[in-house]
Amino acid sequence: MSTPRATKVTPLSGFPEYLPEQRVVEQHFIDVIRSTFELHGFPSIETRAVEPVERLLGKGGDADKEIYGIHRLAEDEGGASGRESELGLHFDLTVPFARYVVENAGRLNFPFRRHQIQKVWRGERPQEGRYREFTQCDIDVVDVGELAPHFEAEMPLVMAETFAKLPIPPMVIQVNNRKIPEGFYRGLGIEDVAGTLRTVDKLDKIGPDKVAALLVEAGRTTEQAQAVLALAEIRTQDTSFVDRVRALGVEHPLLDEGLEALAAVIDTGAAAAPGAMVADLRIARGLDYYTGTVYETQLVGYESWGSFCSGGRYDELASDGKNTYPGVGISIGLSRLLGLLLGKGLVGASRKSPSAVLVAVTDEGSRPASVAVATALRARGIPCEVAPAAAKFGKQIRFAERRGIPYVWFPGAGEGDGDQVKDIRSGEQVDADAAAWECPAADLRPQVVALGE
Repeated sequence: MSTPRATKVTPLSGFPEYLPEQRVVEQHFIDVIRSTFELHGFPSIETRAVEPVERLLGKGGDADKEIYGIHRLAEDEGGASGRESELGLHFDLTVPFARYVVENAGRLNFPFRRHQIQKVWRGERPQEGRYREFTQCDIDVVDVGELAPHFEAEMPLVMAETFAKLPIPPMVIQVNNRKIPEGFYRGLGIEDVAGTLRTVDKLDKIGPDKVAALLVEAGRTTEQAQAVLALAEIRTQDTSFVDRVRALGVEHPLLDEGLEALAAVIDTGAAAAPGAMVADLRIARGLDYYTGTVYETQLVGYESWGSFCSGGRYDELASDGKNTYPGVGISIGLSRLLGLLLGKGLVGASRKSPSAVLVAVTDEGSRPASVAVATALRARGIPCEVAPAAAKFGKQIRFAERRGIPYVWFPGAGEGDGDQVKDIRSGEQVDADAAAWECPAADLRPQVVALGE
């Protein structure tokens, strides 16, 4: 009889897996995000993981987004079907959502709003904060034919409220309108708007000198490149950006539309959430489907980490040939945010286990009594577990300590064979009844807290 050979397990980069205490943090973030989205009336949907590759490529895919194609390892007789060979994993949640709207338009009430928290996949080079599989948390609103502009102000306000509830450093949402750079570029005589936007989108990564060089290399004049950079330098917390753009001396009707739309968003934000939003005219967003307001978000003091929350308005992403469904949305890159927060020690959980109580076992013969105590505690909503072995009590307490479980329950340790419970942090041990004992609210669930770097 042969002995199974041991196989070496090698990590697969770009596909994060969390330890239990890290997963506590992730679940807390998801719970806060989901509940805040629902507080604003965004119901939940989930879309399939795959889309036809031609849809992914034609609706926002570009050279920077490598799409993972899928196929079955075992083919049917005669080979796999062409349809199966053309499927790819979605790289964001906006493209599948647009398809979902078109397919279900007859059963949806417009304007239709939804939130979606799902995995997505991108063929990026794995590095700190960038993964090949990660979780996004999206909200969108779509309508038929026309979408009211006030929704463009609502998106960042929902996110500002969400961020305020999370144990993270302050975040600032940077807002622009794609019509501003497009109208400005056309006013300068630049025809390749999309290419110029993609180049400007690299400002934070490579700096203004290299961006200017790339613009000139792509056929812009030095004067045009300098004007493009001058526009991108404008950043204000109020609507004073309008006068600063006007001072650059460029005119175009599309520029006027963009300035008016962005001013409305910034005014709304200043009234509802002071300091949460800024007008930042360097924000471009690389994906081609954005047509109006665009958003990016940075942690104050950690701007070098880049954006964790982004999105914008899209007018032509979803259409069934008869109707067009314009929309606006914004998305939190949850895995990216958590990867850096956890990696830098900025956030953590109070314990690894969901259990608030470990019920000790005196000997294996008394295990049913310990199980009965645990059952009574759980019936009252107190998370607990029974010790895995009837070891010495000191060892059982250490078992709880290693997992951060704050209380150990000792059946039959009190007067008249009653029970006692011990707070292993303070050492206090008191008589207790499983039908009446109240676990302090702060200890009932693991707590997620901000930590110093």
